[in-house]
Amino acid sequence: MSGTTRAPGSPRDHGLPGGPRLAEFRTALDAARGSVFTRAERIPLDALDRWSADPESGTIRHVSGKFFSVQGIDVTISTDGTTRRWHQPIISQPEIGVLGILVKEFDGVPHFLMQLKDEPGNINGIQLSPTVQATRSNYTRVHGGHAVPYLDYFLERARHRVIADVRQSEQGDWFLLKRNRNMIVETRGDVPPREGFHWLTIHQIHDLLDLDDMVNMDARSVLSCLPLWEFVRASAGDERVNSVVDAWSKTGHRGLHDTAELLSWITDARTRTEVDVRNAPLDRLPHWRRGTEIISHESDRFFDVIGVRVEAGGREVAGWDQPMVAARHVGLVAFLVTYADGVPHVLVGIRAEPGFADVAELGPTVQCVPAEHERGHPEWPPFLDTVLSAPADRVLYDTTLSEEGGRFFHTRNRYLIVEVDSDVDHPGFRWMTLHQLAELIHHSHYINVQARTLLACMATLATTRETGSAGPRTPEPATTAGQGGGV
Repeated sequence: MSGTTRAPGSPRDHGLPGGPRLAEFRTALDAARGSVFTRAERIPLDALDRWSADPESGTIRHVSGKFFSVQGIDVTISTDGTTRRWHQPIISQPEIGVLGILVKEFDGVPHFLMQLKDEPGNINGIQLSPTVQATRSNYTRVHGGHAVPYLDYFLERARHRVIADVRQSEQGDWFLLKRNRNMIVETRGDVPPREGFHWLTIHQIHDLLDLDDMVNMDARSVLSCLPLWEFVRASAGDERVNSVVDAWSKTGHRGLHDTAELLSWITDARTRTEVDVRNAPLDRLPHWRRGTEIISHESDRFFDVIGVRVEAGGREVAGWDQPMVAARHVGLVAFLVTYADGVPHVLVGIRAEPGFADVAELGPTVQCVPAEHERGHPEWPPFLDTVLSAPADRVLYDTTLSEEGGRFFHTRNRYLIVEVDSDVDHPGFRWMTLHQLAELIHHSHYINVQARTLLACMATLATTRETGSAGPRTPEPATTAGQGGGV
């Protein structure tokens, strides 16, 4: 990073320790609430303007043929002789959008241009979004609205430094082959922030990640692609933070499994798993009810497909109708973390989901909706009891965050990071270092969006917590992960 431009606002308000890290942001957020908003009114699916259901397939499409559609699928997933089959609605959005964050140094401190954006599905209004968050239909202006601000920085990259540029999946249970181009671009030129945009340091963003429903899913996904430890160290000015970063980002230390072994494990799981996804009539899906108002499962579980009418301020267009997915319950997403020879490891699993482009991706230790599982049932998720029964002093992170508010209505997950003492083993799971995860994120289709969110949240522990049992600690040299070998 380079440059000596003075930071926005007071010279002392850079997000450095000891300063009023979020005072200017709070002022900007309060000011934006009057002009940046969406008001979403639920309406019957059959009343959606410019959307219609295909008479043969039941698929709900926009009259332009762009944006996205809601269709039915018939799913069969087979692994090692075990087969699961079900039917469901799913969002089909094959075009690849751009999620981009612009970076610039002020007084030697990296700042990130973030957007204050309200989406129709947000439960609390404005959330922190990337600089650019646009589908191809949006930035080619199919809707006839205004151009997407700052888009040229990401489409005309030769004039700037590309820090990250990788295609990543989104929820494979609800999106069919949905991918976005996650980009981080550094510029040296002058970039005045437009109304609704704000420069923030990584420390300020981490502070906001500690708040429920404040940093949106797209921002979390892009932030997970950042070479975060370098940025944290560059803007820290705090020996405690530097020592934690050094411990957490040990690139020269072997993990419990080396990277070649982990890649072989992933490839083997993808090879042994067969995912068969076929189109099915949306209005005749087994066990799903298709009415004029909504589409819902006969068990009143999982999710509904609903219609909304949106009035918007501070957006490219002032209003529109659309279908949305609305989850029935709050989900739970968690990493277990332990230390082996002083190196933090997280426990990841392999998940096959119908919407993935390459069969399966690495996911969190736990990714489920607890309300939809019966304790003691064979399908009770592994490690869910460990997470739910964890003592308070072992819970390093516990925040409820919204999922993508442009497609999901009031849909949220509780994200947790829980420290355990031993490197417990279980088929289908492996311990990985943070460095190994960060390396895989720079390749497409390896880490799912829930695990990417948790990785972004892990980084907050270095800058927002005090040392001790309730936060990140500088590990002792001796192994604290029990007697598991391989280190």
